[in-house]
Amino acid sequence: MPATSLADWLRAESDDALTELLRTRRDLSTPPPSDTTVLATRAGTPGSVARACEDLDTFTLAVLDALLVAGADTAPAPLATVTELVGTEITDQLARLRARALVWGADDELRVPPAARDALGPYPAGLGAPSPALAAIDVAERVAEVTEDERKVLTALAAGPPIGRTRDASFDVALSDAATPVQKLLARGLLLRRDDQTVELPLELGLLLRGGRAFDPATLDEPALPVHPHETDTVDTTAAGEAMELLRQTEALLRSWSASPPPVLKAGGLGVRELRKLAKDLEVDEARATLVAELAVGAGLVADSESTTPEWVPTTLTDTWLASPTVQRWMTLAQAWLELPRLPGLAGGRDAKDKPIAPLSEDLRRPLAPVGRRRVLAALAELPPGSGVKSVDELVAVLAWRAPRRGGRLRDETVRWAMAEASALGLVGLGALTSATRALLDDDRPAAVEAMHDALPAPVDHVLVQADLTVVAPGPLTPELAAEMAAVAGIESAGHATVYRITEETVRRALDTGRTADELHALFRDKSATPVPQGLTYLIDDVARRHGRLRGGAAGSFLRCDDEALLAEVLASPIAAEFDLRLIAPTVLISSYSLGEVLEALRGAGFAPAAEGPDGRVVDLRPSGRRLPARVRAARARPGEQAVLTDEQAARIVSNLRAGDSASARRRGAAVRAPSGGGADTTATLELLSRATLEHREVWIGFVDSRGTASQRVVRPIRVGGGVLVGTDHERYPLHRITSAALVED
Repeated sequence: MPATSLADWLRAESDDALTELLRTRRDLSTPPPSDTTVLATRAGTPGSVARACEDLDTFTLAVLDALLVAGADTAPAPLATVTELVGTEITDQLARLRARALVWGADDELRVPPAARDALGPYPAGLGAPSPALAAIDVAERVAEVTEDERKVLTALAAGPPIGRTRDASFDVALSDAATPVQKLLARGLLLRRDDQTVELPLELGLLLRGGRAFDPATLDEPALPVHPHETDTVDTTAAGEAMELLRQTEALLRSWSASPPPVLKAGGLGVRELRKLAKDLEVDEARATLVAELAVGAGLVADSESTTPEWVPTTLTDTWLASPTVQRWMTLAQAWLELPRLPGLAGGRDAKDKPIAPLSEDLRRPLAPVGRRRVLAALAELPPGSGVKSVDELVAVLAWRAPRRGGRLRDETVRWAMAEASALGLVGLGALTSATRALLDDDRPAAVEAMHDALPAPVDHVLVQADLTVVAPGPLTPELAAEMAAVAGIESAGHATVYRITEETVRRALDTGRTADELHALFRDKSATPVPQGLTYLIDDVARRHGRLRGGAAGSFLRCDDEALLAEVLASPIAAEFDLRLIAPTVLISSYSLGEVLEALRGAGFAPAAEGPDGRVVDLRPSGRRLPARVRAARARPGEQAVLTDEQAARIVSNLRAGDSASARRRGAAVRAPSGGGADTTATLELLSRATLEHREVWIGFVDSRGTASQRVVRPIRVGGGVLVGTDHERYPLHRITSAALVED
């Protein structure tokens, strides 16, 4: 009885089985196959087989390798032989391979696509090709005769791969004349010569040295993943602390790039000098600075200005983000990371041309990066809440066992990068998934926000003012107090406890924004949990006494002062000539330059001017930084969603498959073919279809859809007219797309 072909096997499968196949191997449904033969042909191509193997675990791939060792790609192989090669029960793995059409046939005649050998490599299970010369001899007895040096060569090749490179392969000598272990093994027939520098260990000998099994039993078991148990609250609060630090660094980047946007490299990306400057400003290493920059761009907070001299400039979303609550700011960055189609970890490495890879460049783009991140987080989600992995390398080993063919050469590195980035974002803490992250993976954003809100330290509404004019914030400040401290002090060191320093410059900056000395005194009196040092009181009063005595407005700009002697001092300074200052009244000077430029120059010369508005009140003229219009971000589907067939789509494809099979099986007689060429006469085709309609006969048609895919159908027409054939299945077939037609003879 001839072996069943893959097409015959698929044709006999149920609709549910075909639906599952199409969902598992998404490439088989694009474009929709016209019949089962087309589906089988497509499923047997090397590229499709390779894709189908990407998420198979090591054990299942071992079964597929064993089938190739048994020659199932050329002739049917019995289940008993494959089981013996694997050395254990393989029922579940075989069922999974069958569901993907990587194996078909009854247990006594299992088959695999010939392309499987191309997809998995020339040496399945690390074993060589069979040697016909060894079939007639006792291999074990021949091996018993080898020397210790010869056995070492055999053992090394038996571990795989079975190929060895050696100069001794070029010599063809008798055993008595052989001088090296390789020459002796060639003379004994225990090695095969492939060329002058290559030898191969035969399949029979490899299996013998492995004890009759194709695999080490230990490799078929998933590695253990040791974990540390933690309290869930401990994990959440630890991760929240990391999230706060990342938010602070992102804020610092946005403020820095608002004032001085870095240029975009000609080839795209961020230059080495700018990256080092950013890392220094943020007080982090370059890898962390790269992550912060990538997240800012990925979240739409920064964009390429795309001007004549392009720069990385914050967008209008920046101001909204900076004004948002802490939890919402974290959610923006976390969601951006989950959807980021890039690998920040590649920055600093070398590309295929040995050129350095720049942050923010197109070299970092990897469309499947979001899928890889979710795969890492999903593995952590399988652990009990609060359980963290002891070692990232152990997680790498587990994920490599689960999908050894996924990810290419960066397979293991992407796992390490994902864990480091998730920890920096506060999605992972102490090697465990946080409560907020579990909610995010379930697409429950409100629950994620609530969980992160509970984990974040409660904002404090007080500070500790020290005698050395430093101010310690013992935790995250309330938004109002944080804004006040940012106005009157500069950050000296950041972390869980932020240290601010108050100087003459920072006090003057606060007064420039319209705050008064009394308001600053009240701020420290009400918000400091420690006594306000006298030195701070003196500093505020001293700066306030000199501040604003000289006031400016727009003319270009003007300066006014009740102290005529002070105006005379200004006119006598080099500033007057440089900025075209002119006296227009005893107490008023004007300039053609902008007020901001004049005030900055006066402050540099030692004066303490203030800007005033139309009502005479002090106003803050400091620029808020450059902004770009925020770009509309297209709604991003969850990674993998587009690759999933809906029930309706799958049902339609399976229905078309059945219709195509039916058409191929039931066609009888000669077909009327539609003539080619514009304006061709289709009278014969219309006549045949009209006859089928009147006689209520089924008709076989060849049809090309709007995507150019040819297929066959068996249709019972109920109406032909208006350029359309309508069948009893309510499908409409434009006549100009019907390439041929024939009556079906019952």
